Amino acid sequence: MIISGLSGNEIYCLARKGLFPAELTVGNSVRSLGFAGSLGSSLKTLAGGEIEAITRMISEGRHAAIQRMTEEAQRHGAAGVAGVTSELKTLSGYTEFISQGTAVTAPTPGRFFTTSASGTELFCHLDAGFVPIAFVMGNVAYALGIGRGLTGGLRTMAKGEVREYSEMYNRIRHLALWRMKEEAARAGANAVVDVKIEIRPFGPGVVELLMTGTASHHPRLAPGPVTPDRVVTSELTGPELWNLALMGYSPADLVMATSVYSIGLVGGIGTAFSGLARGELAELTKLIYHARENCLELVRREASALGAERVVGNKLTIRELSQGMIELIATGTALRRLEGIAPASPELIPQAIIRDDDSLTLGGG
Repeated sequence: MIISGLSGNEIYCLARKGLFPAELTVGNSVRSLGFAGSLGSSLKTLAGGEIEAITRMISEGRHAAIQRMTEEAQRHGAAGVAGVTSELKTLSGYTEFISQGTAVTAPTPGRFFTTSASGTELFCHLDAGFVPIAFVMGNVAYALGIGRGLTGGLRTMAKGEVREYSEMYNRIRHLALWRMKEEAARAGANAVVDVKIEIRPFGPGVVELLMTGTASHHPRLAPGPVTPDRVVTSELTGPELWNLALMGYSPADLVMATSVYSIGLVGGIGTAFSGLARGELAELTKLIYHARENCLELVRREASALGAERVVGNKLTIRELSQGMIELIATGTALRRLEGIAPASPELIPQAIIRDDDSLTLGGG
């Protein structure tokens, strides 16, 4: 009796590539930061930026859970694990790291692999020439910091971009991306596909930026191992990657930018009084519009430096960091043309683009 997490569509798509579902596999690791680490981290938040002790603890915990999941799958004779996830839970003041996925088998197994891709996504990756190697990640645990806040706090008296914050957030995002690329390069990959970006709280005043994806090898990108700076990254979905390959486009890199803006002390007071009357807040509307344009211009410059032709799949989000302080985040995948990148199949099968509904929904918190 096999218990699999794959849907019917995923099973069908993987069978087309000679892969078949096996057991669900799980790995976990319960960790404590420790008194010394907690004290050091608390002091570090005064300066802001990365809190290295927490970054290391989270990274070690996630990798330990993945390693145990991998060992479990290999004991069952699996060829790989699909749909790999990495989560963390707080239990009685400790942190449990959990990694799980569905093992898959093959008649003639090759190199064991782990991938964050679902069965349908994996079909698209394989058909487009991206052979999975390993689930990889890059993370940074960071705090805004009181020290940095004092410097930036004076800037928030006036409206406009707070460059101290923008620069710090941009460095953090690119550091997480670089760490993911380093891990992929060590695995012998030349690409990371299906990249996911998450920003999640981790204790008082601390946030973790996590990037995960599937380190893969595509023969048209490079014949052998590459250095981290030459690892291609993409957050495109499997069908998007397949369709663009059919058009002769290859991902160049994941591009992203952050702009932190303040509405200003005076602007905040003025906006508050304006809010008493109905209608558009013209001054605030212009400020947020300018923040978006600035963020997109940063993405455009980064893509141009890569020699990319265009940026696709762009996502532009806004969130409130604190009262009167907003953060704009833009992410997308830069593309360039590449000869011989066409997929193996002339058409993408419909099962690869059908979205499976979740039959179990838990509500009520």
